[in-house]
Amino acid sequence: MRLEWLEDLLAVAETGSFHEAAERRFLTQSAFSRRIQNIEDHIGIELFDRTRKPVQLRPTMADKHDQIQRLAIELRQLVVDLRLDARVASNRVVLASQHALTTTLTPYLVKRLRQQNDAIHARLRSANLDECFGLLLSRQADMAIVYRVPGEEHPVSAGYVESALIGVDQLLPVFEAAAIAWLREQAEQGDVPYIAYPGDVFFGRVMGRLIMPRLGGSIRTIPIAETALTLAAMEMATAGIGIAWVPESLARPRIREGVLADVSDMLQATPLDIMAVRLSGSSGPVTNAVWAEITAEASA
Repeated sequence: MRLEWLEDLLAVAETGSFHEAAERRFLTQSAFSRRIQNIEDHIGIELFDRTRKPVQLRPTMADKHDQIQRLAIELRQLVVDLRLDARVASNRVVLASQHALTTTLTPYLVKRLRQQNDAIHARLRSANLDECFGLLLSRQADMAIVYRVPGEEHPVSAGYVESALIGVDQLLPVFEAAAIAWLREQAEQGDVPYIAYPGDVFFGRVMGRLIMPRLGGSIRTIPIAETALTLAAMEMATAGIGIAWVPESLARPRIREGVLADVSDMLQATPLDIMAVRLSGSSGPVTNAVWAEITAEASA
């Protein structure tokens, strides 16, 4: 059953007139009458009593009126959805983003892309660093937005990917602003509580290689809790549980509000590069356009 046939039947049912229904369907009355006759021939029964004015629905048609109306609505929506899905699929770009960047840079990046081209449909997948590269290498993501320690290589061979520097950040020690005096007393005594990251995640590796070895012997860091999530680490620092090393871009709003304090004068911070990464070789036109926009903005 065609959608146009359902709409023809409903037009007659709702107007009670072949003439008015024909006008609604933008057809001459003779052409419309032939269409209704073709529908009835196809089904094999009469649907309307033409001997009465206004035209009356036969019992079968009357009983199925609501069902026909629902079907017409569903078919119209199906057509809309199919067209929309096709448009979305042809303009989709999948971005894999490290968790911390998903809450800071990446949403604004998507907003900027949409301002340049409102047909872009961005799917954002938040993951840890290794998962971001896994999504990229398995072609489940078109590009990744990730952190990198300046001067270091990505965890995959440079021959497989191309990358562009799109921003800078730093891993910054922060603590509850209202308890800074207590923290400094603890530091003078040599013991500093902190929130640790697991050693197998990116920030855990950065902490183990670049931060902890540089704290010196005068301060003894004591891990109070451990989490792989920078947001959770920041919340624990806000609650005064321990110092957390989190990206400055994540902590900056709370530092400005006076809720968190930057304690990098006491403890080591380390710079971070923000990189856009994609597989080497050919990409689709949408991915190429998004890549060009991201890298052009970064180099401007």
